[in-house]
Amino acid sequence: MGRRSFNLGPGSQNNVIHAFLISTGAVALAEIGDKTQLLSLVLAARYRKPAPIILGVLAATLVNHAGAGALGAWLGSLLTPTVMRWALAISFIGMGLWILVPDKLADDEANTNRTHLGVFGATVVAFFLAEMGDKTQIATVALAARFHDFFGVVAGTTLGMMIANVPAILLGDRFAHRLPTGIVHGIAAVLFVVLGTMALFGAGI
Repeated sequence: MGRRSFNLGPGSQNNVIHAFLISTGAVALAEIGDKTQLLSLVLAARYRKPAPIILGVLAATLVNHAGAGALGAWLGSLLTPTVMRWALAISFIGMGLWILVPDKLADDEANTNRTHLGVFGATVVAFFLAEMGDKTQIATVALAARFHDFFGVVAGTTLGMMIANVPAILLGDRFAHRLPTGIVHGIAAVLFVVLGTMALFGAGI
């Protein structure tokens, strides 16, 4: 029996980098003004301890997006190419339109009163719950299905979340109020619509 090689060739490495970069950019843009970024501002104002908040956001994002990425990779291997093409096109274009809708943080999602868990634990629980069903989690599912690369996509979407949330945690409202949210959302929407269109026509990006 021959031994299977697990070495990544240049083509595979390029695919990983491709998936990583697209996922990072798409989620970083989509996260601006998202309810989980608003939650980061609430957590920073409440606890005023950036380090455990940042670590909590990182831990919650990794767990949440790992699950989303696994689901996306599974769907990508399960569906036929034609069904997948249409599903991705609809998902990405729908995501682009969804991004244009302003987000609000519900009262139960803004509830960070879990002091018995400590700052880190309270952040993990609050952020994980807020991210469930959020646009960046759905985007992770779609990106993992599109690129067939679990690690590249999850690493990219996690980095994108941190790029958007760490400045919000460190700088608070000063950061949020200086961002041209409408322009950023417009760019993110265009990116997702382009992804959807190219998925529909079977083109790469």
